[in-house]
Amino acid sequence: MTQEERLHYLIQYLLSEDSQYKELFIPNNEKDKKRLLRSLMNVRPPKEISQEFLEIQDLYLQEEFQNQTITSLKDLSCKKAQVYLWKGDITKLKVDAIVNAGNSALLGCFIPCHNCIDNAIHSYAGVQLRLECQHIMEQQGTSEPTGKAKITNGYNLPAKYVLHTVGPIVQGKLTEKDCKLLASCYRSCLKVADEHQLKSIAFCCISTGEFHFPNDIAGKIAVDTVERYLKETNSKIEVVFNVFKEEDYKIYKRLLG
Repeated sequence: MTQEERLHYLIQYLLSEDSQYKELFIPNNEKDKKRLLRSLMNVRPPKEISQEFLEIQDLYLQEEFQNQTITSLKDLSCKKAQVYLWKGDITKLKVDAIVNAGNSALLGCFIPCHNCIDNAIHSYAGVQLRLECQHIMEQQGTSEPTGKAKITNGYNLPAKYVLHTVGPIVQGKLTEKDCKLLASCYRSCLKVADEHQLKSIAFCCISTGEFHFPNDIAGKIAVDTVERYLKETNSKIEVVFNVFKEEDYKIYKRLLG
């Protein structure tokens, strides 16, 4: 099966799951087809799916990654002992675990092709990620608390695992509680990573953007918390601060000296 045939199969399968899609037009343009597939994956609820779909989806996503530039830890320059700074797409980073800034439902972003890290990670990992998150939440029985962390497989991502954490949402004036909860996100992720004997972890800029945490203060909390954790626990884990915006790159570059 060619990559084009896989793309067509995946779209047809997802369309056939819901009668509301029966009149939906499938575009001829490859770019539009890829956007449609991502949209259908984004809105799909966590429910049973065929093994054949998963196998073809995995082949499709893995081939897509083969045409991308994947960055590994050895490609990065160390800013401080065990600490790296990298500007780029976290879904293209090959480390033991990447951190996903999720919401309290922990099921990923359901907005089609939304420009958030939660959406990107779920889109490129595959539908299995949402299914595993659903299993975790069913066992937990409650929404995910702010400042904690959960671990899942990375599936089709270059990273082996995904660490999911819910950062504080800043509403109005920044509070001391917001700052403590953000620090807790970083500590929780590091603790879970060490518990699973992971050797490397990449942090996104948790709570900035959609959750409105000021970027400069968030960066200082991130760096201070990670450095304190590494010193106090003698952890050997290597940490990447992953940024996507130039503003954040300048902030972290200054903070890391």
